[in-house]
Amino acid sequence: MKQISILVPFEAVPSTIVDPRYIFTTVNQFLIKAGKEPVFDVRLVGLAKQVSLNNGAFAVNCDVLMADVKKTDLIVIPALSGDMKSAIEINAAFIPWIVNQHKKGAEVASFCLGAFLLASTGLLNGKSCSTHWFSANEFRTMFPEVTMTEGSIITEVEGLYSSGGASSYMNLMLHLIEKYAGRELSIMAAKFFAIEIDRKSQSPFVMFNGQKKHEDEPIKLAQEFIEQHYTDKLSVDLLADKFAIGRRHFERRFKKATSNTPAEYIQRVKIEAGKKLLENSSMNITEVMYEVGYTDTKAFRTAFKKITGMSPIEYKQKYNRQAAA
Repeated sequence: MKQISILVPFEAVPSTIVDPRYIFTTVNQFLIKAGKEPVFDVRLVGLAKQVSLNNGAFAVNCDVLMADVKKTDLIVIPALSGDMKSAIEINAAFIPWIVNQHKKGAEVASFCLGAFLLASTGLLNGKSCSTHWFSANEFRTMFPEVTMTEGSIITEVEGLYSSGGASSYMNLMLHLIEKYAGRELSIMAAKFFAIEIDRKSQSPFVMFNGQKKHEDEPIKLAQEFIEQHYTDKLSVDLLADKFAIGRRHFERRFKKATSNTPAEYIQRVKIEAGKKLLENSSMNITEVMYEVGYTDTKAFRTAFKKITGMSPIEYKQKYNRQAAA
């Protein structure tokens, strides 16, 4: 039987504690009804016997204190809320315990902003990780040694798992159930809980808001110039000349400050503008393409799908109420 330790951190999002406990135990019930042995031994693990969440709106009674768990197979880190630095500080006692358990063979899965606590252990250094797209820039700033894959629903590297934003943790739950209990039970859980199985990307949900929490003022001005003139024919040479920085130096500084090359930044600004038009206007795809500064249909469709994971027409049909009707 797999020992599942769901952490109950201070400042945790309650649903990301309750839901995994419910889902794991429900899978056990599927097995029991089929005349089989349950697979999961699920325990809520805390630094205190009772943890108050959401300013006292909820209280979670833990099954066991962290210090009493000598060995486990899987550690689940729920999503955190509020200021991430503060949330990490008040839950710092979990960090050495997680590291020690991982050394003993435990796998570790973080949900959404729980990735900040997982990254604080150092276990993700040199590896990839997912978290909520909204906090991807903050994550990169705090943990530059970790590769943030903000479009991914799930990452898995050497027994370390992470999920994207909000409800993406449900897909990581299915992934873990499949790994520990088999595909059949994962499909059954997906149907029972009405979860879209094998969802790979959160790219359609990402709203690009260029990373500006840096101290390189000329690059910040270049970002603002791109955002104001994205319909123009912009180039790296033009931007470098405008801000009196050598091209290669400009590209290095821009990438360091924003986590995007200048060309990627221009493309993402254009596509974000296109997404808003597709969501809220009656323009057709060609009109939107020209409106955001593209003149080549194939280039626009390719860039759009690369960034959102969907074609422009698929995106419009999904998010534009009039088009959907």
